Amino acid sequence: MPMTLTSLAINRRRFLGIGAAALAAPQLALAQSRKDYIVPEEYLPIVVRTRDQFAPGQIIVDPNTFSLYLTMERRRAARFIVGIGRGNLYEAGSFYIGAKKEWPSWTPTKEMIARSPKKYGKYAGGMPGGPNNPLGARALYLFTEKKGDTFLRIHGTPEPWTIASAVSNGCVRLVNEHIVALYDLVDVGTPVTFYAKS
Repeated sequence: MPMTLTSLAINRRRFLGIGAAALAAPQLALAQSRKDYIVPEEYLPIVVRTRDQFAPGQIIVDPNTFSLYLTMERRRAARFIVGIGRGNLYEAGSFYIGAKKEWPSWTPTKEMIARSPKKYGKYAGGMPGGPNNPLGARALYLFTEKKGDTFLRIHGTPEPWTIASAVSNGCVRLVNEHIVALYDLVDVGTPVTFYAKS
């Protein structure tokens, strides 16, 4: 059963990276399909310091730097570079992980189908999990106490070149290898905060 969560009052300015380069938004990845794509070294997960101590085991997403942080003990956090929702599809707020799935199936929401019927209509009945599934190797399902499942996910992607950019329909995406690592570090009930875009 998920833990009871109260609103998390976390200010993104409380995070302190390991230098100016770590705090700056990474350059946008090339939005093209490439079988030989290699994740740039600056997009690999690293451990950074935080200015203040946070309870370990929280996920915090800063859309302004395309960063996801998993807080750790002793003022540290693991930072992952992510892709976020494009335009007004990114939704700031407080959530918790309500479910975790390996190689999840995917069904576009009614809103996605309405926005792009040619692209998503053919998947209205769902798509089984696998290497070409938009949710990638793992998915963390975000819930709130009021709504239950929000249909927002933190998930992998078969398109790693799209991380460090705002291209999704609202979810946060990681390189498949990185979501596998994150998936193994968090439990159902983990609190999640998406900062607002500035």
